[in-house]
Amino acid sequence: MKAAVMTHFREPLTIRQLPDPEPGRADAIIRVEACGVCRSDWHVWQEDLSWVGIKVDLPRVPGHEFGGVIEEVGSDVHGFRPGDRVTVPFHLSCGECQYCRSGRGNLCLAYGVIGVHHDGGYGNLALVPLADVNLVRLPDGVEAPTAAALGCRFMTSYHGIVDQARVRPGEWVVIFGMGGIGLAAVQIAAALGARIVAVSRGEEKLAQAMREGAVATVQVDDQIITAVKDITGGGADVSVDALGSSRTAVPAVLCLRKGGRHLQLGLTGKEDQGMIGLPVDAMTLQEIQFIGSLGCPTTSYPGLLSMVESGQLNPNRLVERTIAVEEVNTVLSAMTDYRTRGFNVITSWS
Repeated sequence: MKAAVMTHFREPLTIRQLPDPEPGRADAIIRVEACGVCRSDWHVWQEDLSWVGIKVDLPRVPGHEFGGVIEEVGSDVHGFRPGDRVTVPFHLSCGECQYCRSGRGNLCLAYGVIGVHHDGGYGNLALVPLADVNLVRLPDGVEAPTAAALGCRFMTSYHGIVDQARVRPGEWVVIFGMGGIGLAAVQIAAALGARIVAVSRGEEKLAQAMREGAVATVQVDDQIITAVKDITGGGADVSVDALGSSRTAVPAVLCLRKGGRHLQLGLTGKEDQGMIGLPVDAMTLQEIQFIGSLGCPTTSYPGLLSMVESGQLNPNRLVERTIAVEEVNTVLSAMTDYRTRGFNVITSWS
């Protein structure tokens, strides 16, 4: 198999021919047709997230946003067979613990994260452990590049907006950060009938947010909170930090009206190392909720895929470009300077 391999942190990935993976009795081998290059990959490449216990053994094939076709299954796999078109959530579950039994398999992490603890989709073949639990079958109308775009960022936004924050029609939602996860959040909240205010530094990103359904935009400056409260008539019902920084999470909370809900989708970097100071007195006195959200449990995929298949959601609109695996270093370097917009998807290993 051919793959982009991370051999050192913060240094270019190398393109290598590796031995094909062999499935264990409960595993499946996926022939990857498309894999997103995600900011979470960038965090791993930067050796971030050690403060939450994430350790990456090198060398590692990254990639956790992929779709493809099953090439081979182990003898104990009964729900899938070769030729099935599938995707996989990045968080790998056991199917038996209290989280899995209650429909919250995204919190299980018994098998870790694909592309972090197991080789992932930057290779044209990927092994998925415990296939019957962790694979998701793709409907006929959802192709592999769409599944890659759904990947981590879109499905994370869906779970956060729909299941966790429970955004309702007519609510004001302010979203900070118009990268892939923020633009996905805009599209999903708009499909639910919410009114979205998009906040970003980049004019092009704000223009794209308007195309995805935002009704107003605010460019980053010292007047964000005042501007959002003026637009929303006193503050948003829901705020979303889609970047992961004290520079976005704190003003997002301060943009809320009384009784508002803050949704944290982005993970922090080295500047904050997971610790952000919040206005807890104001949050207590105004009954503001702070809501975390991780990935998307497989129990929520039917609703997500139904909205995609029906055309209510269109992850493909967020694909900035498709690339060959040899171009992955260019994308990762661009992420360092926040120069990517939407999704970059690997579709060629030739």
